[in-house]
Amino acid sequence: MTELPSNAVPPPAVLDAFGVKGTPVPLVGGQGRSVLVGASVFKPAEGSEDEVEWAASLFERLAPSSDFRVPLPLRATDGRSVVDGWTASEFLTGEPGPRGHWAGVFSAGRAFHRALRQIPRPDFLDRQTHPWAVADRVAWGERDVDVIQDLSAPFSALLELRHRVKQDAAQLIHGDLAGNVLFAAGEAPVVIDFSPYWRPPVFAEAIVVADGLLWFDLPSGLLTGGSDHPDWQQMLIRALIFRLVAQSEHVGPSGRAQPGEQERYVRATDAVVKRLAALQG
Repeated sequence: MTELPSNAVPPPAVLDAFGVKGTPVPLVGGQGRSVLVGASVFKPAEGSEDEVEWAASLFERLAPSSDFRVPLPLRATDGRSVVDGWTASEFLTGEPGPRGHWAGVFSAGRAFHRALRQIPRPDFLDRQTHPWAVADRVAWGERDVDVIQDLSAPFSALLELRHRVKQDAAQLIHGDLAGNVLFAAGEAPVVIDFSPYWRPPVFAEAIVVADGLLWFDLPSGLLTGGSDHPDWQQMLIRALIFRLVAQSEHVGPSGRAQPGEQERYVRATDAVVKRLAALQG
């Protein structure tokens, strides 16, 4: 087995603090920064310690459900959820979606959002400045940015299609469900890597569809997704703007898109435009 770089694994002092023993083994998926030690998953903390503690406390108090599961956080012996920049949680097995599990991703996401319905909006959302937070604000017309030249054409097309919608149903949502729901026979799906935003739950579903259009060969019948929602097409447009701007912010103002990236967004935008035309025709 290839030895992992020292900065890619939790040091012995961190394992001791969480009361865990074992050899770190890299886990496939996500951002490639998670490791399995014994029956626990360790990964570098994302966001401030306050954000990590908020998420840990949330998962600890979510009501048990037959429709989804979440990995319970592991706390250090002194009660901390972050030790020297590392967090830990229980390891739950499962095959990641969305291919072959589209219906399961949608149903698990809906159940997860029902469980979050009464959770108050966390203040830290206003302080976040990472690319996805910026992209979320741009998608909803709360901020303007210039995107990299490679993506400017599809970005302009999407902005032309966007118009104002009501947000009276906004609540806490998971903004990255597509590859973060795990499936195992006889078990409820596992929702992992919570990415919190304060938007209507149908927006989270639209992001799943947008991700399917962009990266996962979405079955054509799923483009309608939440089409019974009056603003479904607008949610799809915002979801594509969200992903496009996040990509642009990630590479920086002088960066370049990966080969084929512009075409990817053009194809996805065209699919949404054709669907919109069909509905209006």
